[in-house]
Amino acid sequence: MSNPHPHHHISNTQDPDPQFPNPNDDPNPNNPLQPQSHPQPRRPRGFAATSAVSAAAGTINKSRKEREKEKERTKLRERHRRAITSRMLAGLRQYGNFPLPVRADMNDVLAALARQAGWTVEPDGTTFRQSPAPAPNNASNMGTYQVMSVESPVSGSSFRNCSTRASVDCQPSVPRINESLSPASFDSIVVTESDTKVDKFTSTSPMNSTGCLEAGQLMQELHCGEHGSSFSETQYVPVFVMLSSGVINNFCQLIDPDGVKKELQQLKPLKIDGVVVNCWWGIVESWAPQKYEWSGYRELFKIIRDFNMKLQVVMAFHENGGSDTSGMFISLPQWVLEIGKDNQDIFFTDRQGRRNTECLSWGIDKERVLRGRTAIEVYFDLMRSFRTEFDDLFTDGLISAVEIGLGASGELKYPSFSERMGWRYPGIGEFQCYDKYSLQNLRKAATSRGHSFWAKGPDNAGYYNSKPHESGFFCERGDYDSYYGRFFLHWYRQVLIDHADNVLTLATLAFEGIQIVVKIPAIYWWYRTSSHAAELTAGYYNPTNQDGYSPVFEVLKKHSVTIKFVSSGLQVPETDDALADPEGLSWQIMNSAWDKEINVAGHNAFPCYDREGFMRLVETAKPRNDPDRHRFSFFAFQQPSPLIQSAICFSELDYFVKCMHGEINVES
Repeated sequence: MSNPHPHHHISNTQDPDPQFPNPNDDPNPNNPLQPQSHPQPRRPRGFAATSAVSAAAGTINKSRKEREKEKERTKLRERHRRAITSRMLAGLRQYGNFPLPVRADMNDVLAALARQAGWTVEPDGTTFRQSPAPAPNNASNMGTYQVMSVESPVSGSSFRNCSTRASVDCQPSVPRINESLSPASFDSIVVTESDTKVDKFTSTSPMNSTGCLEAGQLMQELHCGEHGSSFSETQYVPVFVMLSSGVINNFCQLIDPDGVKKELQQLKPLKIDGVVVNCWWGIVESWAPQKYEWSGYRELFKIIRDFNMKLQVVMAFHENGGSDTSGMFISLPQWVLEIGKDNQDIFFTDRQGRRNTECLSWGIDKERVLRGRTAIEVYFDLMRSFRTEFDDLFTDGLISAVEIGLGASGELKYPSFSERMGWRYPGIGEFQCYDKYSLQNLRKAATSRGHSFWAKGPDNAGYYNSKPHESGFFCERGDYDSYYGRFFLHWYRQVLIDHADNVLTLATLAFEGIQIVVKIPAIYWWYRTSSHAAELTAGYYNPTNQDGYSPVFEVLKKHSVTIKFVSSGLQVPETDDALADPEGLSWQIMNSAWDKEINVAGHNAFPCYDREGFMRLVETAKPRNDPDRHRFSFFAFQQPSPLIQSAICFSELDYFVKCMHGEINVES
């Protein structure tokens, strides 16, 4: 498999390229840095000396800049080569049934070709044919090198114009390279470029005919024909539909049982696999510590059981701002808000000292500030109460998975994009580490590092709606990549990782044997910049020279969780000012998780109304160009408002479910 985030492999610092001579070795006698064999002229003084030094420095800087530019061009060419190679290998695996290893090279390809032609290839590379095999009648010279399988969806007409005696016109398509682009932007273009040009080569070698099976052609196959037929008979991906948060009120009462039954009656014919229900901490433990009220959820779960549907439950330890289809506001428990009046540092805090009550600060995970309990203990007590209350549903297998809320919006992230603080897309957000508990942690980390003056957040990181180039911290070659910047961002991410580790350790105790799910955000804006500023403020240290998701996934793998990735389903125009790349981010996150053998599920960030949006979600859930045939383990669908849903969405949702289930849609 190709590296999902190839530019992370490249370090910012490299050894000088030997192809560029040192200015000190320049034989040009006019070079002011070149030692001369003849007697040196009299040393200039005063203004002349200053001018001579400036000229020498200018020559050095110019030479250094040229070397840096050439290095960047070399990096771009190498990434381009690797991207094309990986696509070709993926095509051979998927459409040619070649058993190529994950890190295959051209020797593996040649060995596979030889084996398919009837030769014996030993592990040391020795190749021989035990007995001569007569060529079939009317066979072309390519007969023994056929790479297509009988079941391949690529038609034989793909090879119609390929000849071993003429110039090959179907070589791999080459994306145009704009040398003014940054390495990060080029990485995303290599993967998604559709505007390509074809270079034509002439060759007499029959092996070059395999160039017909190349990346551009395979990617084109993804978009040809009817969507329904292209996803028929594919692997089964369960589909769960999220119920509105408004079905349970703030007194934990089921508001409209008949409305819930009607909704489930509409969903049942679509053959969905189950529903997702949010269990809100602010409702269940609203008025007093360790006084839990589950009556409304008990009634709701009984209705779901009567419809013989599976159930996924979300332990929602955050606030609902009314942004979902219900428009219902659900705060944190009232007794927690009362504590917050006297101790506002239990909430996340930005650089201006403003408090965010969306969720509790991770700085109090192990601080006994919640009526004698730590935040971790509060979360565990609620999860244990739920497990005890609904033990019969777990025993009967009705509850198939439990999602653990780990941050803002239930996602594993800092609340760095809070609209109540004035944030609007595509702002970079702000760091949320200025409560006294987090600052104490930062001070301890800086002191142990031997730099106590680093015990502060960056003072040049801009504001919620700033752009990366407008701040000294996130701009190109900004402070994010300085010694202090790297220390701070490592610490900031480690707090996120420690929070996930602490909560999941207790969650696996409370829900032993049950699938645990963690939601990962899709922070795709400014993804094609060097700093990835929006991801940094959310806690993912993922600039162009770092892989910010692998360290997080290492911890999630330890707890055997399934990550639920929030798929945006958006198509970003080429002129996007936010330099967003949803597809590139999805590719990195999913492959990083699959490389670590972590199950991946999906969740749509925005409600879908049309078939085009639905099909983008299907293509994300079932990536057809993945040689290892990875698929989402399930998909949680967020519904639009009931009015739009009844008017438009059910017919398209039916189509979506059939595609996810791999069924043939006869009507398409």
